[in-house]
Amino acid sequence: MMLTRAKISVYEIKKIIKCFCLDINASKTAKLLDINRNTINHWYMTFRKAIYVHQMKEFDKMIGEAEVDESYFGAKRVRGFRGKLKRGRGTKKQPVFGILKRDGRVYTEIIPNCKKKTLQAIIKGKIDKSAVIYSDGWRGYDGLVDVGYNKHFRVNHGKNEFAKGNGIHINGIENFWSFAKRRLAKFNGVKSHFELHLKDSEWRYGKSCDMLKKELWKIYKIYIKL
Repeated sequence: MMLTRAKISVYEIKKIIKCFCLDINASKTAKLLDINRNTINHWYMTFRKAIYVHQMKEFDKMIGEAEVDESYFGAKRVRGFRGKLKRGRGTKKQPVFGILKRDGRVYTEIIPNCKKKTLQAIIKGKIDKSAVIYSDGWRGYDGLVDVGYNKHFRVNHGKNEFAKGNGIHINGIENFWSFAKRRLAKFNGVKSHFELHLKDSEWRYGKSCDMLKKELWKIYKIYIKL
């Protein structure tokens, strides 16, 4: 996939990349660089589209140790629902599934629901059966051993159990959810192009600004026409 770039100098593009990697919003970037806001919007969207493609290609079948979890983004509580909210029940929130490899890399996928069939299909596609999997006690993870994942360890959040010995926890993926939600809150929750902002957060997680700038310049040269 190649994205066509607007007419602008390489020097200006590198300045925009720096602001993008510093997570400065488009309106502030336009003022800082004295460049038209529409031009900045164009480039920010172009970067996010390229990052999306890059991230989808980056995550091959994972080996090693993986933390899996789901989270919910977006809309508010459903009017008239008075029960305790569990796994998004009683909300119109968008469920998202996440895998964190314990070297910091994250994979996220927007899903229709958090049912066992849905979660297992992604796990089987993205995690090698030799991997060690850590999850919470959600029933959607039941039966992983039966489909070949013999190293599946769980923590029971319902019993206030958040970590066991020998590294049995899902703190890493939960930290990512916190990071992603803080970022998206800056964009007023992201009511459009959610999938691009989600992959943007996935790409940024755990990286310094210098690392992001180097990576984005490589992505730019691969996916955006010069």
